[in-house]
Amino acid sequence: MRAIRARLRLYWPLIKSLQTGLLLATGMAGYMSARCPVFNLPTLSALTVTLFLSISGSTVLNMWYDRDIDARMQRTRRRPSASGSIPSRHVFTLGAVLAAAGVAGALALDPKFGVVVFAGLLFDVIVYTVWLKRRTCWSILWGGISGAMPILAGRVLALGQADLIGILLALSVLFWIPTHILTFSLKYQDDYRRAGLPTFPSTYGESFTRAVIAISSVLAALAISAASMLIGVQAGYLRLIGVMAAGLLLLAFAAFRVQSEQLSFGLFKYASIYQLSAMVILAVQGLA
Repeated sequence: MRAIRARLRLYWPLIKSLQTGLLLATGMAGYMSARCPVFNLPTLSALTVTLFLSISGSTVLNMWYDRDIDARMQRTRRRPSASGSIPSRHVFTLGAVLAAAGVAGALALDPKFGVVVFAGLLFDVIVYTVWLKRRTCWSILWGGISGAMPILAGRVLALGQADLIGILLALSVLFWIPTHILTFSLKYQDDYRRAGLPTFPSTYGESFTRAVIAISSVLAALAISAASMLIGVQAGYLRLIGVMAAGLLLLAFAAFRVQSEQLSFGLFKYASIYQLSAMVILAVQGLA
C-alpha cells in the first residue's frame, strides 16, 4: 500500500489536478445547466469519468511533449516529465491510454458528445501544443478553444446538439483563458524567455498584453451573463454572477492601468475563482 501511495504521489502532478478539476467542473456545469443531475445521475457520472480521463490524458501528453522546455523553466523544471523522475516513455504511454479511454468512453456514451471531447483533445495536443505553441503567441487562442470543449460537450450530451447557450458558455471559457494565461505569462516572463517560447508580453509588450486581458475579461463576463439569462438562472444567482463579473472587470482594468505584477497575479487567481464559482452556480441552478 505504501508503494502504491508513493507511485501515486509521483504520477499525480502529471495531470495538473487543479487545471483538470476546473475544466471538469465546466463540463459538469454544461450538462447540469440543461439536465437535473438527480434524475440523470448515471449519465452525469459517466460524463465525469470520461471527461476526467480525456482531459488528464491530454494534459499528460502535453507534459510529455513539452518536457524539454519545462526543463529550462524554473517554474516547471521539477515536473516528473521534465526532471526525468518518470521515464518519458511511461509518461507517453500513460497519456495515450488515458486519452484513448476517455474518448472511447465518450463515444460509447453518445457519439456527438464523443466528437466534441475528441475535438478538445485534438486542439489541445496537436494544434496547440505540437503545432503552434513554439511558433506563435496566438497559440493560446487554439488552447482556449480546447479549454472550451468540456463545457460545450456537457451541453451537447444533455441536449443532443449544440445550442446558443452552449456556444455562449464555451465562449465564456474561451475568453476567460487569456485572462488566466496572459497574467501568468506576465509574471513568469523570464521563464518563458529562457524556454524560447513566444508570448504576448515578449511579442507585443506588456501594455498590449494588459489591454488584451481587460478586453477578454469583458467578453467573458458578457458571455457568461448572457448564457445565465438565457438559461433562466434565478435572480439571486444572477445578481451574484453580476457582482463577481464586476469584480473581475475592476481587477482587469486596474491591472491595465497600474501595471503591477502583484495586481496581475491577483487577477490570475481571481479569474480562476470567478470561473469556478460561475460553474458552481450553473450546476446548483440545475438542481432547481
